[in-house]
Order: sequence, then structure tokens, then C-alpha cells
Amino acid sequence: MQVNTILLTTLNAKYVHTSLGLRYLYANMGELQSQTQLKEYNINLRIEDIVENIVTLSPDIIGFGIYIWNINETLATISMLKQILPNVIIILGGPEVSYETENQAIVQAADYVICGTADLAFAKLCKQIKAQQIKDDETPENKIIHSEFPHLNNIKLPYQFYSDEDIAYRLIYVEASRGCPFKCEFCLSALDKTSKPFELENFMNELETLYQRGARRFKFVDRTFNLKVQHSQIILKYFLAKIDQGDEIFVHFEIIPDRLPEELKQLLTGFPVGSLQFEVGIQTFNPAVQALISRKQNHPKTIANLSWLRENTSANIHTDLIVGLPGEDWNSFAKGFNELYQCRPQEIQVGILKRLKGTPIIRHTEQFKLVFNQQAPFNILSTSCLSYIQIRELERFARFWEIIANSGRFILSLPLLIDNDPFHHFYQISHWIYRTTGLTHKFSLKRLFDLLYSANQNLRLAHRESLFKALAHDYQNTALKGRPDFMKT
Repeated sequence: MQVNTILLTTLNAKYVHTSLGLRYLYANMGELQSQTQLKEYNINLRIEDIVENIVTLSPDIIGFGIYIWNINETLATISMLKQILPNVIIILGGPEVSYETENQAIVQAADYVICGTADLAFAKLCKQIKAQQIKDDETPENKIIHSEFPHLNNIKLPYQFYSDEDIAYRLIYVEASRGCPFKCEFCLSALDKTSKPFELENFMNELETLYQRGARRFKFVDRTFNLKVQHSQIILKYFLAKIDQGDEIFVHFEIIPDRLPEELKQLLTGFPVGSLQFEVGIQTFNPAVQALISRKQNHPKTIANLSWLRENTSANIHTDLIVGLPGEDWNSFAKGFNELYQCRPQEIQVGILKRLKGTPIIRHTEQFKLVFNQQAPFNILSTSCLSYIQIRELERFARFWEIIANSGRFILSLPLLIDNDPFHHFYQISHWIYRTTGLTHKFSLKRLFDLLYSANQNLRLAHRESLFKALAHDYQNTALKGRPDFMKT
């Protein structure tokens, strides 16, 4: 029996997530594939349990995928592994170690680091190690390997390496293109030169194979799905044909908000409820801030397209705003939030700016006094426009918005509370809930209903009887047993 000596692994954020990157590496291992095993963990597991499982696999080379969400847990895992298996060779790759590499503790704990695209570079390094072309006495500088971006036609696609369990229970990530032509300074894609499509016929064949194996939920990781409209049309028509056959399909795309040509509109109206989700990065509506961070976005077209999608399609629209961008103060963010709310997307995710290594956002550090957390997730702590206290308030706003507004549980009641001034009214609610409970997590759904009712009793944002009826109706739609306290009075 062939012994697995190379382990490809990472710590995902959740069990439901799968690593597309690891599967690319595995697909391109060549003659070493028979000696390679792919194993995924998640950050909620105990480090001791992860290490124990890895040790039982007896690897002599381990490749770890490093991201902003797993760097601390992975460092702890590597440190323990090196104590138990001192001769194991640790290779790191991924966006979190591809830039500003040398001074990172996790890099110092590893043997080699591949910076940049590792699809082909990982196998090449493993072959060199096994052929003893790399000696133990190499200087530290040689441990850092800068890989070239390969031609996409030279990369073997990884989709056959999704297991039956993956297809049945986990998200299936796919990509029809790689890279991004835009230069938004908070994003690692700002370092890409352009967006390059995979050969479409080959990709569609892989998609069909996944479908025949039972895959029905697909998340496209393309940064700009609707950039190449002809390819987008072919992909959308493919899924519409499956839906017409009676299949329940769910597809997630990330789209450019100000580009929605008529050819795509005609197709989008054909997707039924629950089959289509768009992730739409807005980030800021302030044109001065957009210019500072090199973000090109046509404001009128963005508003028109979001409104058109909401009014004419059944797509779930997930939008993003970022707190802490240089030049954006409290009032500017509030204005942008209210403007986005009026477009009525089903979800508004309020994210906190993070300092991703390598991104050009740091060029504004001195002028706008950007202070970032030195520990993962490297979130913004204060700027010249937002104090530390204000950012903490907005973090809580984001958390409560997620569990109340984005949950979709308060369809009738929430508009009564906030429609006149969404940002400031919801800020008052989030501030009152935190001041009253001291918590931002671990609320039962039943308690959230009571808290919203009590918040209105104190803040008087909505007519009492109208809100009572709306909350009662929303609660009945949850199918929870029993009644919340506000309905017992």
C-alpha cells in the first residue's frame, strides 16, 4: 500500500466551507499525487485534536493554506507539530503569507513559503525536496519562493476532487475566471494585472460533471463574474436549462454593480426564488473616498442596477459596505448606508476595514492616521475621521444588523422602526440593546423579539400598537413554540 507522505491541509472557517485552493494543488501534483493526501479541518476544532489527526497520517511534508481567518490557529498547530514531528517539512502558501513575508512569526516557524500562485509551484518544490535538491543548510532567504502566475491552460482543473460528502453537505466553489482588473486599495485583487478566463468549454464540461454527481449549490469565486458578458450568458443559460428541467439549483455570483447589460437582464428574470444570489460590493458611496482608494464605480448606474434587480428579479442581493475607509467619517457612512438601504437589498453586510498584507491601503496611513490591530484579523481601530469608540459602536451596529435585519425574520417590524432614517434609528436600537444587555452575541430569537419591543418602548421610534402587530406577525412566521414576553402582556 502506498504511504501518504505529503499532506495538503488548511483550517477552514466552518465545516461547510471547502478549500478550492487545496484541490488545485492536489490536481497538479503530477506523479506525486499518489503520495499526497488532502485533509481539511476548521478553526473551531481543538488544536490538540487537529495535531493528533495529522500525526496519525505520518506525513513528511505538510502544505498549509494560510488566510486571515486561520493564521493564529495554524501557527499554534505548526508550533505543536514541530515539537512532536521535528523532521516534518512545513510549506506555507496563501494570501496571508504572500506579502510582507519575512517578519511573520508563522513564516519563521515554517521551512518554506510559496508567495503568490502555488498551483504548480507546490508540486515543483515537493519534487525538489524529495530529490534532495534542496539542502538543510540553505540560508533563510531561500525558504521564500516567489512563484510566477501560470498560464491558466497549464493548470489542471480540480473539480473531480470534491468528494461525494462535499457535494452532499458542503459548498462547492468554482471559478470561470481568475484575477481582477480593478485596483481597489483595500483588496488583494488590486495587485492583479487583469482578469483572465479559463477555457470555457473545458470549464463547462467540469460543471456538468459536478452536476451529474449531484451538485446543486455552486458558489463562483470570480471577482467580476459579469465582466465578460458572453461567458456570463453561457453560464446563466446553463443553469436556467437545469431549472427548466425541474431541478432546484442555487448559484452565487460576485458582480460589478454598475455593469448590467440588457443581455444579462433578460436571463436574470428567469431565475425563480431561492436559486440566485448576487454579492455586490459597494464599500462606499462617497465619491471622494472612492477616488482615494482607487475604486471606479458609476454611482447612478449602481443605484439603478440595484433597484432594477430588486424590482425585476427574485435574486437575493447581498451588498457590502466598509467601515473605516480613509476619508469616511460617521456622517458620510450614515448617508451611504441610508442610500443603500433605499435600494432594498435583502442583505447589507457592514464590514470593518482590515489591513490585508500587500494591499496599497497603507499608503494612506500617515495622512488619515490609520491605526490597525497588530493581531489577526488586523481590523482598523481608529482613523482621523472615526475614533476608536465610534468604530466600536459601528462594530456593534454591524453585529446587530446581521442578526436582526439580515436574518430576514423581521420583515414587517423592522421597517416600522427604521424606515424614516435607517442608519440613525438602527444605531439607537443597537446602542440601547448593548447598553441594556452588555452583549452582542448569544441572543435567542425569542429574546430578540422582546428586545426590539422594549427598545421601542424606550426610544419611541414606531407606533406602539402597529409595532406590536408587526412583531407578532413576524414571530408567528418563525414557527417557534411558545410566545415571547411582549406577546404575554
